[in-house]
Amino acid sequence: MSELRFVHLGFGADAVEYQEAWQEQRRVHAARFADEIPDTCLLLEHPAVYTAGRRTEDSERPLDGTPVVDVDRGGKITWHGPGQLVGYPILKLPRPVDVIAHVRRLEEALIRACAELGLATTRVEGRSGVWVLGDPVEERPAIGGLSLDFDPRLADEEFDPRLNGPEYAPSNAGQRREDRKLAAIGIRIAKGVTMHGFALNCDPDNTWFDRIVPCGIRDAGVTSLSNELGRRVTVAEALPLVEKHLREVLEAAEPQPRPVEARAS
Repeated sequence: MSELRFVHLGFGADAVEYQEAWQEQRRVHAARFADEIPDTCLLLEHPAVYTAGRRTEDSERPLDGTPVVDVDRGGKITWHGPGQLVGYPILKLPRPVDVIAHVRRLEEALIRACAELGLATTRVEGRSGVWVLGDPVEERPAIGGLSLDFDPRLADEEFDPRLNGPEYAPSNAGQRREDRKLAAIGIRIAKGVTMHGFALNCDPDNTWFDRIVPCGIRDAGVTSLSNELGRRVTVAEALPLVEKHLREVLEAAEPQPRPVEARAS
């Protein structure tokens, strides 16, 4: 791929409202489609906001009626806010676009950035994003006086942590030694150009995730670089490393069109 351009839209006190950033994405997307600009990655923080992808179910939204912005990306509901590094890579890829390959490249860049900070992360089969793996189920601690045999997360598909005590909240997944998501990825492809992207939890208040079913996943939770490393990792510290590894991975990539099987005549 060609050289990747990075644009810092705003961080901290200059965090960018979601709707404003979405409008900027659309503007950059149109310019990239017209070849007026090179591949571009917007980097920023948002004020606190819930956004819901096209597959979000009503049962996954906040129970207290907190407003949610419905967006045109894939995936389900998530939260953005202070302490989270958000990236919107707007790239022109060969059509038909191999969406999975694009997601894997974003995951790889974030995995490398986390490793440089001292945290080993991985992928989870069937689930996008970057994860910290928990302990095997049989080795996890019993919670709230329950034995694991009766833990509702293991048997009840409708289990909703928002209706239970704080020990079941997504933000406490580390204490429960469950798998926990460190970075979420949700994208959209329009006219062969990518939109939306990733959100890396550096030092956010993860209790925001407790009002929703993050990414529609009920049997895992969320975490942050700060929680996992036992020290504060700010967006400012993670930013140059994420830029570095996005550049390495994306510029070295040679994207191929998604294979299309020929129809039998």
